[in-house]
Amino acid sequence: MDIRSAKFVTSVAESKHILKDGKKEIAFVGRSNVGKSSLINMLTKKNKLAKTSSTPGRTRLINYFLINDDFYFVDLPGYGYAKASKSMVEGWQSMIEPYLLENPQLYLVCMLVDSRYEPTEQDKQMLKFLTYYQIPFIIIATKCDKFGKSQIKPQMQKIANYLGVGVTNVFASSGEKLIGRNEILAKFDQFLDDSNYADDEEVEAEE
Repeated sequence: MDIRSAKFVTSVAESKHILKDGKKEIAFVGRSNVGKSSLINMLTKKNKLAKTSSTPGRTRLINYFLINDDFYFVDLPGYGYAKASKSMVEGWQSMIEPYLLENPQLYLVCMLVDSRYEPTEQDKQMLKFLTYYQIPFIIIATKCDKFGKSQIKPQMQKIANYLGVGVTNVFASSGEKLIGRNEILAKFDQFLDDSNYADDEEVEAEE
């Protein structure tokens, strides 16, 4: 995938305002301060496209970024912020769940985890949610610049073991060093290619 253009389009604060314009979407979800904005900036090579913050829990909206005038990157509110009030957490859930469950434009969810630590209980719950509802996903491990080159692959295997997924579903990344950019974008191409869905339908029809 060659990202030629990327621009912020809109933010929505309520599920009823989720965009329904027919464009495909790749969503990014993860705990607060895991680096979703940094990853989006790295993938698009636009350092100020998605606003980053040192304060966890700052992203409370669903943010849409139009890529190549063709599809969206969607930054979802972070979860797992310890200081969030109960009403705030419920508000985030009331946006995220309808977005994930009632969205035919959603082609892939990128679940981000911090590569330096064992995935949290919230991470495991999110993965269970995606698996239960058969929502296509990949795992992206952020902040891999903290490891030496020879340490990254074993660390990805550890994360895969923690989450109970195949290591081929776990992608290393770093916003600072552009680690994983080409591999992640190539994976996006696979999910956005409608011929893959057509092939699946043909197989089911033959059966």
